[in-house]
Amino acid sequence: MGRIRSKDTRPEMLTRSAVHALGKRFRVHTETLPGKPDLANKAQKWAIFVHGCFWHGHAGCKLASSPRSNQSYWVPKLEGNRARDRVKIRALRSAGYRVLIVWECDARDGARMRDAVRAFFDQS
Repeated sequence: MGRIRSKDTRPEMLTRSAVHALGKRFRVHTETLPGKPDLANKAQKWAIFVHGCFWHGHAGCKLASSPRSNQSYWVPKLEGNRARDRVKIRALRSAGYRVLIVWECDARDGARMRDAVRAFFDQS
């Protein structure tokens, strides 16, 4: 597990590329915002998180399998990740930010991820 990165992952890089292709400018891992969104633009008040399906418990996704060993450790850890995500997203939304979650499985399917990103920016 020590080799699992939290920054500059492949899904994150693909999402950055898609957002940049739409002509949007952003900061990466903005520490002054709740949850340090993977991509954010303070002036336009939007934030994008790129979540790993396993680590953030993507419902109904085959990549989000439950660990069979050491469940006393993993179940509370993964539930804690989901609870923390809800708190940080709620804080961003209450500050007036629009928030998009891009899941790892969506990033693997480039067309689905690009459609989600395009729809997110078409809303504004």
